[in-house]
Amino acid sequence: MPIARQEPIAVIGAGSWGTALAIHLARAGHPTHLWGRDAAQLDAMHRVRCNERYLPDAAFPETLAVAADLRQALDGVRDALVAVPSHAFRDTLKEIERHLGRDTRIAWATKGFEISTGLLPHQVAGEILGSRPGAVLSGPTFAKEVGAGLPTAMTVASRDEAFAKALASRLSGPNFRAYMQSDIMGVEVGGAVKNVIAIGSGIADGMGFGANTRVALITRGLAEMMRLGVKLGAVRQTFMGLAGLGDLVLTCTDDQSRNRRLGLALGRGQSMHESQGSIHQVVEGVFASRAVCAVAERLSVEMPICREVFRIMHEGKPVRQAVQELMGREMRSETE
Repeated sequence: MPIARQEPIAVIGAGSWGTALAIHLARAGHPTHLWGRDAAQLDAMHRVRCNERYLPDAAFPETLAVAADLRQALDGVRDALVAVPSHAFRDTLKEIERHLGRDTRIAWATKGFEISTGLLPHQVAGEILGSRPGAVLSGPTFAKEVGAGLPTAMTVASRDEAFAKALASRLSGPNFRAYMQSDIMGVEVGGAVKNVIAIGSGIADGMGFGANTRVALITRGLAEMMRLGVKLGAVRQTFMGLAGLGDLVLTCTDDQSRNRRLGLALGRGQSMHESQGSIHQVVEGVFASRAVCAVAERLSVEMPICREVFRIMHEGKPVRQAVQELMGREMRSETE
């Protein structure tokens, strides 16, 4: 086995997605260190060799070690992968920065704009970590299926071609294929906007509107995603790939998506408080809707679906009124 595959890698964030990635990397033959903020959870994972809270059916491989602290997690690693919610991303980078080796490269599976600044993860990473090589992992993936070893494909985007290739190689295996590209902006915009559209798709299905409505929301949601991304400097073609259309379709159509489940609850008449409380995990689209709409307004980008989803969740707008206003908009060309 090549020496490079034996280099340890750290996964920072022991939620469902961080745990699934750590399990996958360890199965692929890499010594993997997993760390999270909850000390009691880390101790339990160390004892029972699985994450009983999020992925109880996915046993830890022998090459996966649960680290007691950040220093231990990052000791001697060449690459570190951050898998935390978007609202915790900046503080997590600040916390790990002092423990990074001079040549340690950083990747992240975090999706969404930072609410307070409107920055995407790669921009936040640039502010805190400077010119250190960085990459984003994104695409149509559910943690439970990765943890189960089911066939999966995703995108690794980095401006550092060597890092993208190395990380894609580490991730790839018999049941996992990683594709490389350089358009970090497009990949991250896709990852942020798709969560908001998925809530809208869930709302429509919760109201019983059927397949026609769902497909219309996905298609027009993709148009909104592309408009915002291109305005920010992304490559239009990126949104037709795994991190754009692929992730959008997955999140809008499968009930493993927390964003879709939140929308379903809202569409069935539950309050925002009741809908969030029934999921028991962070629903990224709730945060993303606020940031996406703020960035779109600042750039004068029209995103009517995202705007109405935001108003339902954050301004208490009645769901049926939001639907009526979307359907009653002035007619226009589909390509606009």
